[in-house]
Parts: sequence; structure tokens; C-alpha cells
Amino acid sequence: MAMERPLPEADDQLLDAYSAAVIRAVEQVGPAVVRIEIGRGGGSGVVFTPDGFVLTNSHVVSPDAPIQVTLPDGRSTRAELIGADADTDLAVLRIDGASLAWARLGDSRRVRVGQVAIAIGNPYGFHHSVTSGVVSALGRSLRARSGRLMDDIIQTDASLNPGNSGGPLVTTAGDVIGINTAMILPAQGICFAIASNTVRLVASRLIRDGRIRRSYIGVAGQQTPIPRALSRANQLAVASGVLVTSIEKNSPAGAAGLQEGDVILGFGGNAVSGIDDLHRMLSEDRIGLPSTIVVLRRGRRTSLTITPAESERN
Repeated sequence: MAMERPLPEADDQLLDAYSAAVIRAVEQVGPAVVRIEIGRGGGSGVVFTPDGFVLTNSHVVSPDAPIQVTLPDGRSTRAELIGADADTDLAVLRIDGASLAWARLGDSRRVRVGQVAIAIGNPYGFHHSVTSGVVSALGRSLRARSGRLMDDIIQTDASLNPGNSGGPLVTTAGDVIGINTAMILPAQGICFAIASNTVRLVASRLIRDGRIRRSYIGVAGQQTPIPRALSRANQLAVASGVLVTSIEKNSPAGAAGLQEGDVILGFGGNAVSGIDDLHRMLSEDRIGLPSTIVVLRRGRRTSLTITPAESERN
């Protein structure tokens, strides 16, 4: 019977180095990872400030139900929901406690495809499960449960399961580079995390305001192709736009003179080829700011002035 050959010393050292890196990261961040329970459901979260602010997914929590947080040392405490944003699937909680471990948010712009990524969470209620893999892709887009497109998503093959939602995605240096948000159930090894730079921005606004302020114009629409003849005749820079299917009463769109059947081509000097483009442009800094909106109306290009208002939807 052939005997197994021992690993070459170099391979053995590489394996030890990888294992040691993962162990260090888990020992560093693990004490800040918590289990979140709400009724019969729940997920994971991570303490990211010394005074007890906790990051998780918005779909993990509810404003209408008590939230219980269990720390790695077994302590359990009620949590206050500071704010949630369904459009980025992020929420911030606050817990009281002494000597809380916390994890630092890294710079997701420095993340590279192929680097080691470690996910820590509580899948299926199992406390502190760790999976590791690599960053598979950067800059992905993912549809939030609210219907809005989330940008700057990190794709990883670190395995996620129900209950991992809201837990951190971590580098071997112990930096949190993302908050785990979703997996594609029929696929193997395709999981997603919200990039830490997005997390940092959203969390700061939720702590400050309890919500994310966005602008709105009050239209419902859908992407529609523009016939080439119309595009050439009007010297259009886009091959599609947003067909306005309805306009809210007393909305900025109505005040600006938009009509059902208009096709939105541009907003604030930027091209609009679909509803996701328009959503990205309706940010906080557009609230109350008169902007030019370019539409195709009955085959002719025209410009209107519209002043977006603050959206009341959280």
C-alpha cells in the first residue's frame, strides 16, 4: 500500500500562515460579533463603537418588536433601534454594557479581488460560526428588498447561511470591510456584503438623524427603449429612458409640469437611461435644489425645471 507523502515544508508553512491569519482575525473581531433575536427570527450584528452602537441588516430588525442582543460572553440585553434604511439594508442599534469589545471599519476602496475574506455570524442560531474564502468581485449591484438597487457590493465565496445576515466580513488584519447581506440560494459560493465605506456613511446618518434623507420627485416609471430615429433626430446620448407611468398628486413632478407618457432622459445635467440612474441621483443634496429635467414628449426633446422634495419614506 502506497504511503501518503508528507507535505513539502513550504506548503506546510503556507497552510500554517493562512490558518494563523484567520485565527488572528477571528480572535480580534469575534468578541464584537453579537446574536440578534427578534421574535422567532434574528441574525447577526457587530459592535463598531466603544459606546455600544451595533451594525446589522435592516431586514433583521423591526421597529415594532423588541430586539434582544446576546454578546459572545453570554450576556443578553435589550437593544434600541437607532435607525434603519431598507434601501441599503442597514440598521444601527444601541446597547448598554461595560467593557464592550468593538470592531473597526476598514476602507473598502483598498479591498482587492482574491484577498482572504472571513465571515463571522450565527447561522441557524449556532453561536459564532466562522467561514472563510476570498473576495470574488467588487462593485457589484444587488436589488434591496425595498426594490432599490444597492451599489458597491462585495461578492465573496465565504459561505453564508440564514442567521449570518448582519454579521461582518473581515480581512486577515481584522478590519470589517463589509456587512453580510445576502446569498443566492440556488447557487453555490455566491454571497454578498455591503461595502464598509457605504456602511460608514449610512451609519453616521442613521446615528445623526435616525433615517436616511433622500429626495423624490413623485413619479412612477419604467425603463423604455428609444427608437433610433427619435434618438438621432433629437441628438440623444442615451438609448433608453424612464417612461413616466403615473405622477403623484401635489408632487414636485406635477408642479414642474411632467406628464404621463413623458420619457425622462436627463436630470441635473446627467443622463438617465433607467429608473436606477434616477434613484441614484435623488440624493439628500438635491432636496430643495431646482434642477433641469430633460424629457422626450411626443417625439420632441424638452427641458423643465423641477425642485425635488424630501422623501418621507424611511
